[in-house]
Amino acid sequence: MSIFASGLTRAALAVAGAACAVTGAVVGVGPAVAAPTALAPGTAGLVPGLAVSYTLAANDGRAQGIQMYITSGKRTDAEQRQLWRNAIATYGSPAAARRWVLPAEESPHVRGEAVDVGPWEGAAWLERNGHRWGLCRTFVNEWWHFELATTPGTACPPMWPDAAVRADRRGI
Repeated sequence: MSIFASGLTRAALAVAGAACAVTGAVVGVGPAVAAPTALAPGTAGLVPGLAVSYTLAANDGRAQGIQMYITSGKRTDAEQRQLWRNAIATYGSPAAARRWVLPAEESPHVRGEAVDVGPWEGAAWLERNGHRWGLCRTFVNEWWHFELATTPGTACPPMWPDAAVRADRRGI
C-alpha cells in the first residue's frame, strides 16, 4: 500500500518525512533515515509523527523477528462512544470504566494520537525499544497502549496508573 493509499496527504507526508529525519538524527544511529515508502498497516488517520514513528519501529522490530501490529489506532467518535457504553456496562459505572476507556471527547484514539499494539511480545518489545522513535507505553494497566510521549532517543516518562488518572489530572 502506498502512503497516499493509506490516507496520508502530501502535506502530511512532508511533516512525516521531517519527523522521520529528526528521529534518525536525534537517535544518533548515523545519518537521518529516509521516510518509509509505505506506512505500516493500521496507521491511517493517525497524526503523521505517530504514523511514521510506529512504522519505523515496526520495521525495525520485524527485522529482528518481532511480530507487532496495531490492534486499534484512530477511532471515530462513534466507535469510541460505543466502546465507552460497552465499558460502562462491563465495569458498572463511568468511574470504573474510565480506567480502561475514555469518553470520545477525551480519548487520544479519536484524535489519532494513540495506538494499541499486539501481540504481547510485540508490545513488550515496543515498550523496551519504542523510546528510540518517541513511542512510550503510557498506562500501567494497559500493556498495549502507546503514544508519542518523549523526544526520540530519550527515556520515556513515568507511566500513568490508568487513563482516568491522566485525564483527571490534565483536566481533559
